[in-house]
Amino acid sequence: MKRSLILLALLLLAPALAQKPKVVIGTGSTGGVFFYYGTALADILNKAGAVEAQPVQTGGSYDNLQLLRDRTNPQANTFYCALTTTDSAYVAYTGEEPRFKERPAKNQRVLFYMYPSFIHLVTTEKSGIKVVQDLKGKRVSTGQPGSSTENLALLVLQGAGVKPESFAKRERLPVAEGAKALAEGTLDAFFWVGGVPTSSIVELSQTLARKGDRIHLVPIDPKSTTAQVAMKRFPGLVEPYKVPKGVYNTRTDVPGLATGNILVCPDTLPAEAAYAIMKATFENLDTLRTAVAAAKDTSLEAAAKLYGKLPIPFHPGAERYLKEKGLVK
Repeated sequence: MKRSLILLALLLLAPALAQKPKVVIGTGSTGGVFFYYGTALADILNKAGAVEAQPVQTGGSYDNLQLLRDRTNPQANTFYCALTTTDSAYVAYTGEEPRFKERPAKNQRVLFYMYPSFIHLVTTEKSGIKVVQDLKGKRVSTGQPGSSTENLALLVLQGAGVKPESFAKRERLPVAEGAKALAEGTLDAFFWVGGVPTSSIVELSQTLARKGDRIHLVPIDPKSTTAQVAMKRFPGLVEPYKVPKGVYNTRTDVPGLATGNILVCPDTLPAEAAYAIMKATFENLDTLRTAVAAAKDTSLEAAAKLYGKLPIPFHPGAERYLKEKGLVK
């Protein structure tokens, strides 16, 4: 009798347990901050019981937004959320990005702001590369094909009047491979759009120091034509940013540009689940910041600042949480 009552109770509980949404979080390549941030976030969400979260390694923003658009399946209670740069989310939403021209990712909704991603142009002091124009005749990686890194790298090159055809060799590598190639001397410079610090670049700095060389981040003056092209393309989304010299052991602080990073989820994700994600994240912010240094810029205030700045609406669940905290009206 007792056993049958337990079985009956389990059967009654089963539908409720099965209803917890499965949230797949698209991250990025190993060695980049997206990968570590998404993994840490999924762990927090699982431990808090907010949703059933699973991080997946991807090529970055555009891959994540395509998964959100194409793989979300409310009937199967499965929702793909994306870590993405604000510029990628913007062009995917408007359809300006070729991969989203026929089917814009109009179903994305913002949950919160994560941190800024610096447009790193990484080289070594011995390379002699001091300005973007010095890349002519060099072996350069512009980032993975179709990534946010590549798109922003091409904008920077356009602003500097440098064509990729002028390189001695063009590679299209993810950050870890770019750093390895630079350390081994098979590459002269690489672009990377990512959080500060990015672990692969920290490790590269240490490797170069052991070899008697030093990392050099090519500065981009926010007032220069080079910077203005990118800032005009994404007004309010690409902004001036400075990397302190202690981050990568550069000789000086490095001026340049950064884009923001956000978490977006599909509009079909239940409002209660989006609210639970917000609650779990911001009640465990110290845990997230301990796991990922870039998360120091993740805050409710930063999320509220983004509110109304993008054409992409906030998710109703996130909106409710921000309103409860008195940060948006």
